[in-house]
Amino acid sequence: MIRSTKFTCILDTNVIHPLHIRDYLLYLADADLYTPKWSKHIFDEWGSLMECKGNDKLQIQKRINAVRNAFPFAEVVNYEHLIDQFNEIPDPKDRHVVAAAVRINANLIVTWNLKDFPSEYLSKFGLSVANPDDFIADIIDLHNERAVEAFREMVLAKKNPPYTEIEMLQILKQNGLEQSSDYLRAII
Repeated sequence: MIRSTKFTCILDTNVIHPLHIRDYLLYLADADLYTPKWSKHIFDEWGSLMECKGNDKLQIQKRINAVRNAFPFAEVVNYEHLIDQFNEIPDPKDRHVVAAAVRINANLIVTWNLKDFPSEYLSKFGLSVANPDDFIADIIDLHNERAVEAFREMVLAKKNPPYTEIEMLQILKQNGLEQSSDYLRAII
């Protein structure tokens, strides 16, 4: 399924917000294993979540800018006029995700909220949906060496606090990446 950077995924807010899931997804993208995409709506939601968790506006903007700067071509634009067309998406607050995905002909929406993105409906637009654990496990399965290298780079970049590979695998598992963590543990 996932073969190259031409495989384009919209990352929903709920997979961008958890730090360690976001980091591993971005390290995999940096390794050219897929192309990440998001929208202003997704980042606005992310900012609101960080604010609810007590982060100040300067810190929030710093984090958002860091991700934007790391992937300057990842932000989808000119999708807003499509949002109202997706009235079969159960939660109106998720329609912007589908609009952004359709706008760029994405292959996949990566989200924990699978129930909010009916597969049969999305297939009409050539879209699929997957949770981040399944998505990352697929990447690991198809690109063992590069996925492990991306994981190790992520672990080495963690300085405050530093983590061992085993500690990071446990953190990923605690954040819902159970099969991905187990898969990595088996091949490291």
